[in-house]
Amino acid sequence: MNPNVPQSAIDKVVAEIERMGSQPHISRGKFRAVIGAVGEEGNLDQEHLRSLDGVEKVVPIMKPYKLASREFQQDDSIVEVGGGKVPVQKVGGSQAMCIAGPCAVENEEMLHRIARHVRDGGATVLRGGVYKPRTSPYSFQGLGMTALKWMRDCGDELGMPICVEVMDTRQVADMEPFIDCFQIGARNMQNFDLLREVGKTRKPVLLKRGLAATVKDWLLSAEYVLSQGNRGVILCERGIKTFEDSIRYSLDVTSIPVAKQWSHLPIIVDPSHAAGKRDFVPSLAAAGMAAGAHGVIVEVHYCPSEAQCDGPQALLPEVFKELMEQLRKIAAIFGKEFAETAELVGR
Repeated sequence: MNPNVPQSAIDKVVAEIERMGSQPHISRGKFRAVIGAVGEEGNLDQEHLRSLDGVEKVVPIMKPYKLASREFQQDDSIVEVGGGKVPVQKVGGSQAMCIAGPCAVENEEMLHRIARHVRDGGATVLRGGVYKPRTSPYSFQGLGMTALKWMRDCGDELGMPICVEVMDTRQVADMEPFIDCFQIGARNMQNFDLLREVGKTRKPVLLKRGLAATVKDWLLSAEYVLSQGNRGVILCERGIKTFEDSIRYSLDVTSIPVAKQWSHLPIIVDPSHAAGKRDFVPSLAAAGMAAGAHGVIVEVHYCPSEAQCDGPQALLPEVFKELMEQLRKIAAIFGKEFAETAELVGR
């Protein structure tokens, strides 16, 4: 649309797109709006759309991921996590975010202790698994809704939004009132029914890259969420399977500049799952930030040997605090800034 057109002109274009059988998606910048028309190209009368008041130009988007592409939205998306009882945290553009906490919520006391450590160390969003996708059916599977309620209480007490993995479409409705951000794990990146279901909510979605997914595959999965009207997608690079066996997964730092060029969505890195061993986590986190990521998601535990899930990759609190000091310096070089948590420490 032309700069500063009235809302009535936008409404008219939206109505015409719907009349032609397509789905309108509005992206508002500082001075102008871009209206995406998603549907069968042959059903859209582009000449008619060009003739409508306020339309500057009609541009076909050639990428298969329409709403996630830079063609649809040039400016970086800023995704907000939180609100209500907890402060809103932002990621994208110049805003960096650290999400940290235990791999799995095993008991309430442990959760609160780790949450205080990560908050004081510089994290602004609390992570913790309540449903765990495990390779063996006999491994610890999580404590479900009981653990989720502990997460909610802990987040409210410490002023931290919570990010929790959802594994099944049947869990979405139960989890939505409690969480601030859904996490889609690597194994569920192409669970399209689940992507649609979280897309129908208006809670942000942290979408991890699949173990063997290309960047294009990853962005198409993001498109499933965006197509349902949910604009709050955060991409997460967590390593892919390669022939290299000296580390758990290969953290593909090249995916970060590629995804940033192709898409407006914010992207963070998960060095914990890529490394599989805490010794490598700080280096991978630093590499991800230097490659242009908007933040990190890290696992922390005060006694990793007691953890029932992924203890070897969890950072000790003092190491996590040192890592955050390093990441703040790297972020500053690239014009990004992590939110401060000092005002929350005294709560």
